[in-house]
Amino acid sequence: MEGLVVKLPSFPFLSPNISSSSSSSTFRLGFRRLSASISAAVKEGSVSLGQLTRPDFPILHQEVNGSKLVYLDNAATSQKPTAVLKSLQNYYEAYNSNVHRGIHYLSAKATDEYELARKKVAAFINASDSAEIVFTRNATEAINLVAYSWGLSNLKPRDEIILTIAEHHSAIVPWQIVAQKTGAILKFVSLDENEVPDVEKLREMISTSTKLVVVHHVSNVLGSVLPIEDIVIWAHAVGAKVLVDACQSVPHMVVDVQGLDADFLVASSHKMCGPTGIGFLFGKSNLLLTMPPFLGGGEMISDVFLDHSTYAEPPSRFEAGTPAIGEAIGLGAAIDYLSGIGMQKIHDYEMELANYLYEKLCSVANIRIYGPKPSDDVHRAALCSFNIENIHPTDIATFLDQQHGVAIRSGHHCAQPLHHHLGVNASARASLHFYNTEEDVDNFIQSLNDTVSFFNSFK
Repeated sequence: MEGLVVKLPSFPFLSPNISSSSSSSTFRLGFRRLSASISAAVKEGSVSLGQLTRPDFPILHQEVNGSKLVYLDNAATSQKPTAVLKSLQNYYEAYNSNVHRGIHYLSAKATDEYELARKKVAAFINASDSAEIVFTRNATEAINLVAYSWGLSNLKPRDEIILTIAEHHSAIVPWQIVAQKTGAILKFVSLDENEVPDVEKLREMISTSTKLVVVHHVSNVLGSVLPIEDIVIWAHAVGAKVLVDACQSVPHMVVDVQGLDADFLVASSHKMCGPTGIGFLFGKSNLLLTMPPFLGGGEMISDVFLDHSTYAEPPSRFEAGTPAIGEAIGLGAAIDYLSGIGMQKIHDYEMELANYLYEKLCSVANIRIYGPKPSDDVHRAALCSFNIENIHPTDIATFLDQQHGVAIRSGHHCAQPLHHHLGVNASARASLHFYNTEEDVDNFIQSLNDTVSFFNSFK
């Protein structure tokens, strides 16, 4: 493969200079053509989706520490395609201005593109109205918004919040703070024998005392996928709400919030090929309307008097101050890019890569992979957290980077309670995205075996 030159199709990404009034129909046409081009190339079997899309990611084409970069840290953050980079550059070069508060051309243009990005997010997750999308700094802030606005207003002493021990810290800590303030009780679901959060135990735990269920869609450590539709049905049967951490699912699969029927759902731009510094909260309209502001200031008001203020309708109520305008527009460009490929195509390809990664890792001596074993009935996300006997995961990650240019993550992955349950302080994690290839996995496994040999040579 090293000497093979593959002729790649030219994808018709649209100029970010197009006007908002014509953008929707033009984007749909252009990205239908893009999706058709990818489908045709993949069906021919000549190139994989990873090989087709890699040219769109400039950062991947470099050497690190003398070796070709192999980027396998996508669960921490994804790389950005040229289309996203150009959308950011175009905003700052062509129509940089504050939104909502100006009548001049630049402000009107920036406002149109900012609100168009909100509509793109709503369409991407199939929200019924773009007013159900609140832009935040990241998913962590989105969860805190729900905790402080909905949680402090609705939870009382001895109300129960159900979580799993596999939640990210951002889905645990805000509710610990709220529980301390309100007297609510946190209850945690452990893992079953397959190292997946025990869904049956979760179902049994739900009662009339349950007011909120906080769950991830896909685990950032275990790679497991939870049946959100079922969990929502069980919670709603007792009048409880459900908040879904979808940071590891929205970038990798089709997510339909109306189909899931979740009350709240959060995700981050930077994990879905968009810029850092922006994420979003989906909240059902009837809930957002009842929630008080999270932050006070400009933008989120209706009228301000010396002794009181009235507040704007959602989503503006929750977006105090100047927002991350360029980042929102960049997120919109990332959604256009992902939609042009097709989320189902991305998911199908990543499932093949996930199985390939798991099988190859199983060949490494003395390895312990966390989470469920993939099968016809059990689908893992395209990530594997693991440890190798008598070698610290940070030593593994450091050697892979310095000697082979392979980027993986080591540590507790913001999931210390889960690692405590697994009996370890840390793990190494390799995580894939659609621009990765089997060749990336092969290079990783070869480099990992070399790493293991190096450290074992000192025994």
